[in-house]
Amino acid sequence: ENELRGKVVWVTGASSGIGEELAYQLSKIGALLAISARREDELEKISNLSDKDILVLRLDLTDRSSHEAATNSVLKHFGKIDVLVNNGGRSQRSLFVDTNLDVYSAIMELNYLGTISLTKHVLNHMIQRKKGKIVTVSSVMGIMGAPLASGYCASKHALQGFFNSLRTELTDYPEISIINICPGPVQSKIIQNVFTENLAKSLESSGDQSHKMPTDRCVRLTLVSTANDVKEAWISDHPYLAVCYLWQYAPTWAWWLMNRMGKRRIQNFKSGVDADASYSRKKK
Repeated sequence: ENELRGKVVWVTGASSGIGEELAYQLSKIGALLAISARREDELEKISNLSDKDILVLRLDLTDRSSHEAATNSVLKHFGKIDVLVNNGGRSQRSLFVDTNLDVYSAIMELNYLGTISLTKHVLNHMIQRKKGKIVTVSSVMGIMGAPLASGYCASKHALQGFFNSLRTELTDYPEISIINICPGPVQSKIIQNVFTENLAKSLESSGDQSHKMPTDRCVRLTLVSTANDVKEAWISDHPYLAVCYLWQYAPTWAWWLMNRMGKRRIQNFKSGVDADASYSRKKK
């Protein structure tokens, strides 16, 4: 609370899920908020629930030509940007053999290129001030691979590689922090808005999500990581967290395990339940 109170925090993808919960929790601890997403009406709903200073700013990450003007709008309103939270993006549920290549292009355009484009404009401001935090909501899928999400995994691996490299370019600016947040399965609406095998098709059934980590806990741990400048945080319940450690320290075992888990994941998806439903017990 003391670290983030009074700081200007710009959250993208703030209309639902992790981004919306970030806005609520940041507002409660006294941060000054800029909240962005494509759906401005949903952002207005968030702003009406707080008496804090909130700037609602419509933003399409795929419209890279608009990012400089959006950054200038936040700076004009608040005079500075202390923290950028790159949260906007979409997941995927489709097998590669069934998926059109334009879906992969759209995933990379949104999750990767849109994110680094906005970061570039905000980073210029932070370099001038010689301080700031860039927090990117990646995923455990940025650490491992999994079926039904090959394009999403690729975009998150790209973000991990980019921001880990960017951190090494900023050694002359020790007060600019690059923070990667890697959540596992979380109770959010991201699954309802995933890419499928073609751009015109939506997911027929998202299945029960109650077995996943509550959004408020994920966000609380994200803010703790942000306040403490944790370079990379894996925020997940088991068994996904255990798989992250296997992937990091015993990849041969991780590949064997993922092949076994992957078959069940595909079976779940084809039967209309959540792809990860078999790996967690519902909390009582």
